[in-house]
Amino acid sequence: MAAGAVLGAAGADGTRVQTAPGGERPAAGAMEPAEGTGWAAAGSGRGSVAGRVSGAGQLSRGPLLKKLSGQLGVSPSGRALPPGSWENADPRKTAFILRKQWTLYSVTPLYKFSSAHLKDYGRQLGAFIAAEKQKGLAVEVGVELGIKVAVSSLPDLRGSDQDHAAVLVQLSLKSSASQKKTEEKLVWSGWFCSVAGDDLSVNVLEDFTCLPLFLANGAESYTSLVGTWFQKTFDCCFRRLVISPLILTWMAALWTGYKVDKTSSAMELVFSVPCLPQPLDISYAIHTEDAKALWDTVQKTPGEITQEEVDVFMDCLYSHFHRHFKIHLSATKLVKVSTGIASAHCDGIIKFLQSQHMIRVLMLLTELAISQIQ
Repeated sequence: MAAGAVLGAAGADGTRVQTAPGGERPAAGAMEPAEGTGWAAAGSGRGSVAGRVSGAGQLSRGPLLKKLSGQLGVSPSGRALPPGSWENADPRKTAFILRKQWTLYSVTPLYKFSSAHLKDYGRQLGAFIAAEKQKGLAVEVGVELGIKVAVSSLPDLRGSDQDHAAVLVQLSLKSSASQKKTEEKLVWSGWFCSVAGDDLSVNVLEDFTCLPLFLANGAESYTSLVGTWFQKTFDCCFRRLVISPLILTWMAALWTGYKVDKTSSAMELVFSVPCLPQPLDISYAIHTEDAKALWDTVQKTPGEITQEEVDVFMDCLYSHFHRHFKIHLSATKLVKVSTGIASAHCDGIIKFLQSQHMIRVLMLLTELAISQIQ
């Protein structure tokens, strides 16, 4: 089937151009860590991930892209992810993840971390935050408010038994005059996870725990405090995890290939136009059925994906757009991808839209985090 026929429904009414700020694109520097906390700047990981791709956007021989060129839904070692707890996971336990914006970080292995001491860690972290507030570094205004810290395990969020169970950290505000649970308000969440993180875990000593991916939702001041405590306590290092335009194209192709219900929202690609006096974003929406039909004509072997197939898929989309609007999207920068599965921004912002394919999305994000660490 020709690409033009496949994308016929994504013409003028399916593609739109809008000026910045353009949707949910974060302001530059909005999530920068506080000075003196030991956190790397938001763009510090750019060279590690994007450096595997040449300036022309051609595939390099970096190990990350070699892994991505393998079978879908398999671990880095090449084995298929076995049916595990994640396939039968209780959706209620992971519902808090959906439809929230999570900021991505990579985390080096944690030294002397133990899942048996999670409650103790919660108390220690709570004491640390209270001490920082006493120094005049309060993260919320109001002397009558206190912070409650809960650290717990999320065993369903891992690809196999070889992965360490995910660890959830939650901060809640509570009134000092009442200890009723109903008066607690969740203000920040963060979680460590590893899905098919074999490449890192097999190369570390026994005293280290590998949870290379960290996702945070809430005020950056809380993220900075929590990160500082973990760095001091477990001798690890947090770095903002950015997503290169090339990896965004992989996400577009991967997520298009996953089965979703027919009511899912259209795939949307957002491009930033460079070298203009004022910012300009181009939003390109393609009906889910059309994008899936195009991918099915491009993909040669079901269950596998190659860089060449991703390039052909994107070139077809670019050609269709140019045919209607005479704009060369190849001269712009892809900054965001949204599908019925998830949305991802180049600044390292992810939003999960359904639980069905969450583990596969986390597997790719784990690969990105490990690539930055190594």
